Formats: sequence, C-alpha cells, structure tokens
Amino acid sequence: MADAPKAPSKRPDFATLGGLVLAAVGIVGGLILEGGEIKDISQFTAAIIVLGGTIGAVLINTSLATFTGAVKRVSWVLFEPAAQPRVVLDLLVGYATRARKSGIVSLEQEANNASDPFLKKALGLAVDGTDIQELRSMLEMQIEMDEHHIEAEAKVFEAAGGYAPTIGIIGAVMGLIQVMKNLSDIDKVGHGIAVSFVATVYGVAVANIFFLPIANKIKSRAHQESRVKEMILDGVIGIVEGMNPKLVQAKLEAYVPHGAEPAAKAAKSG
Repeated sequence: MADAPKAPSKRPDFATLGGLVLAAVGIVGGLILEGGEIKDISQFTAAIIVLGGTIGAVLINTSLATFTGAVKRVSWVLFEPAAQPRVVLDLLVGYATRARKSGIVSLEQEANNASDPFLKKALGLAVDGTDIQELRSMLEMQIEMDEHHIEAEAKVFEAAGGYAPTIGIIGAVMGLIQVMKNLSDIDKVGHGIAVSFVATVYGVAVANIFFLPIANKIKSRAHQESRVKEMILDGVIGIVEGMNPKLVQAKLEAYVPHGAEPAAKAAKSG
C-alpha cells in the first residue's frame, strides 16, 4: 500500500503581498512627492482611535467565535490555497485506479490519512459503504454550511471596512476639539488641524487597502474551495460507482481552470 500523499506546502500569495506593498508605496510616495514627510502621517494616537474603535464596533456587530474565525482566515489572503484543483484531480484519478483494481475497501488507509478534512470524510463514507444518494446529500450539505460560515467571516471585514472611515472622522473631530481649546496660540492652530485629519486618512486607508480587499479575497477563496470540494464529491461518487479512471479524469477536468499545469497521464483502467 502506498503512503498517503503529504499535504502540499502553502506558498505566499504574491498578488496580495505585492498589492499591499504597491498601495503603501503609492500613498507614501505621493506624500513625499508633494513635499510631505512620513512623520506627517505617523500618529500613534490616531491609529489607536481608528483600530480600537473599529474592532470594538465589529465585536458589537458579530459573535466572538465568528470574529476569531475571521482573524484566522487572514492566512487565506496571505497564502495560496493548499488544495489546487489539478493536484486533487490527479489524486482522485489515482484513487479511482486503485479502487478499480483492488476494490474500494483498499482506500481505507487513504481515507484515514488524508490531510484534507473534506476528502477524508468523503473517502471514509465511501469506504464504509454509504448509499450514493445519502453520501451526496451529506457532502453537499457540508459544502453549503462551510461556505455559509466563511461568508459570515468575510462579512466581519466588510463591517470593519464600513466602520473604519467613520471612526476616522470621529478621531478628526476629537482632534479639532483640542485645536479649538488653543485658538489663542495661533502658531499651533494650523499644525493641530493638519494632525487632526490623520485619523481620517487612517480610517479611509485601512478600510480600502486592508479590510474590504480582504473580505473580497476571502469570498473568492471560499468560491475556489467550494469548487474543489465539488470536484472531490463527483470524484468519490465516480469511484463508488466503479467508473473507469479515464472517465473520472475526463469528468473532473471541467473543474480545472484553463491554463493550469497538465495532469499526469491517467492510470490505465483495471
């Protein structure tokens, strides 16, 4: 019996990392070209007001469990998904070949050692002899519920993106209040007004460069993950039905994006 395949290592998402760097360089670079200095927007107090106020508002808006899940979900934005469609396709074709030759019970070890929880569950149900209709129903419900939970976590960042600019305005108004207290010192008024608006900059920037893009990318990742799970579902059902591995591959090719790296040659049918 071959060893279970190792879980693929996660690769950094260079689109996300490059986007963050480009956005930061563009904003700071524009400031410098206009004759400003980085210290003009370096204000710890404004950061506390915006981030603290935004996180507080989000916690009021959602449950602690969903908030915690959303924070953990940031890794989806920074790293490419481990389960790539082409890799999963090759894996399923290999399973179909083994099941065709030695019976579906021969996949018991793969079911126990699968690194992907959904694949592990699907293979486990198949090996246990679950009725095909029941297997499909259970796994489709799992896909739907997983997507629902991820959507709820994405909405945490959407909410933060809505609150942050408003909290930034609150910070600016608080700064102006302090300026108004010192109108007698006209030399400090102009500087104080400029500094007070840094909170607004922070609020708008963090919403449009961080929170809202993260929410959208999490939704995109959720869509990709659902497609991979649907591939696993169709592949496992094909295996249970005793479908020829070449037909399994042909069927699952529809899930692989165009331009993806070619799969290994399908194993010969038994």
